Amino acid sequence: MKLIDISMTLNDSTPPWPGDEPFHYQLTASMEETGSVNIESHKGSNHIGTHVDAPFHYDNDGLKMADLDVHRFYGDALVVNMEGKDVITKEDLQAFAFEGVSKVLFRSISWEDRTHFPNNYTVIDEDVGPYLKEQGIDLIGVDTPSVDPETSESLQAHHSLYNHDILILEGIVLDHVAPGTYELMAFPLKMEQADGSPVRAVLRQK
Repeated sequence: MKLIDISMTLNDSTPPWPGDEPFHYQLTASMEETGSVNIESHKGSNHIGTHVDAPFHYDNDGLKMADLDVHRFYGDALVVNMEGKDVITKEDLQAFAFEGVSKVLFRSISWEDRTHFPNNYTVIDEDVGPYLKEQGIDLIGVDTPSVDPETSESLQAHHSLYNHDILILEGIVLDHVAPGTYELMAFPLKMEQADGSPVRAVLRQK
């Protein structure tokens, strides 16, 4: 069984969303101090690196991380190539067959330097949500910081996907992944009050 890691590495150089809490890791007690173990801690935004958005992130009445069904983060996924696209639309997706998959991962390669937040990246049009719902898709993944532009306040893509019960996985790494069908595993932490969670996202070749 070959697993393909599609997660960003978290360290002090991992760029947060502009103005958000950066990732920081520290040794709080060394083995020399405790006599037996090293103890460390970390802090950072729930939306840093590879992460899942909970609906509460963009809806005060939305579900939080611990409320979401764990089965939603596992299943067959279609990786589709979207290189060169500024905006992914329904029209871009009509050439693909979605039979037998419940997840779609968009490979845009538009976030080239993962040590810096990108000035521009591929985003999702609001017509994608209703179309993918018709195809039986319940989660999408993007290799960008967000499905919406950084400057968006209306978050049209987020809300369109949410209105059609499609969960959002952001910040995946697909540079080394060929288009095709895989088994996706991207489980978030079971945090009761969280609006999102980092994940270790992995693909298994079919």
